[in-house]
Amino acid sequence: MENGKKPSVDEREIIEGCLRGSPVSNRAMVEAFGNLVMSVALNVVGNRQDAEDVCQETFLQVFRRLDRYDPARSFKTWLLTIAYRRSLDMLRKKRRFSEFSSKARHEPAVAERGANPHPAGPEPLPSALLKTLSPRERTALCLWANEGYTARDISEVLACSASTARVYLFNARRKIKTLLENDHGLLQNG
Repeated sequence: MENGKKPSVDEREIIEGCLRGSPVSNRAMVEAFGNLVMSVALNVVGNRQDAEDVCQETFLQVFRRLDRYDPARSFKTWLLTIAYRRSLDMLRKKRRFSEFSSKARHEPAVAERGANPHPAGPEPLPSALLKTLSPRERTALCLWANEGYTARDISEVLACSASTARVYLFNARRKIKTLLENDHGLLQNG
């Protein structure tokens, strides 16, 4: 894990190029870290379109604030912290909009159109399970399972203590296991 270590040579070159305003370096940064940012955003916000918006906002903020990055710290952790916070911002915006639109709905036609936004069928099992988790639990689980982050690494992204990050991981795994056992019958006792 690179947490606490200086950026690799490639990362350093990309960062320095971005600081100089190099479009080639900007593209290289998006190519190098875009999938990682997308993974975190998708796990927090739950849909691809919003996750793409979060990715764009994340990289815009990274490019604007790259001069504030401390090279003695992990660049990936700094980047993922921004992605996580932008994801939470997106959830807050959507919640505010949803509350506003539900108050504004007085027409039956509008209510009928909004009744089933996904008529194609049920969501895939993993997506449905992940939606039962809080954004912090989803992020902790995603970073642990997909990126191999430790509780300490996760705590930096989530701005909490390592023990709190362990609680998020524990709760996420426990909730998914319970749902699989009780609701889906996919796991045996054990």
